[in-house]
Amino acid sequence: FCTMAPKAAAGPTGQQAAAQAAEAKRAAKKSAENINSRLALVMKSGKYQLGFKTALKTLRSGKAKLLIVSNNIPPVRKSELEYYAMLAKTGVHHYSGNNIELGTSCGRYFRVSVMAITDAGDSDIIKAMPTDQ
Repeated sequence: FCTMAPKAAAGPTGQQAAAQAAEAKRAAKKSAENINSRLALVMKSGKYQLGFKTALKTLRSGKAKLLIVSNNIPPVRKSELEYYAMLAKTGVHHYSGNNIELGTSCGRYFRVSVMAITDAGDSDIIKAMPTDQ
């Protein structure tokens, strides 16, 4: 007789793993599109500040509700913004794209590394963003 134990399930096969990866990629793309559409609505109906200096002033005055930071901002600036956001109890969203993509999603033809939202207008962007504090 044979004393072999049944094989344990070894995880997803190559085909299943590829399908899961494709699904994750689709979900990430959809969430990026969702953020971009919310940003466009803020640009039309809300109040915002673009740029590092004005975002910092808005944070210091306590008017900012949400801070959106591109993924290629220098680390020193990023940590300074996060520090002031923590003091002001403001949410920080790390945008998945670089400053060119953030500028494009804001409907601008220039680079935007930081965006401070003071009034969301008709958009639900502040409630929808998971804060990364």
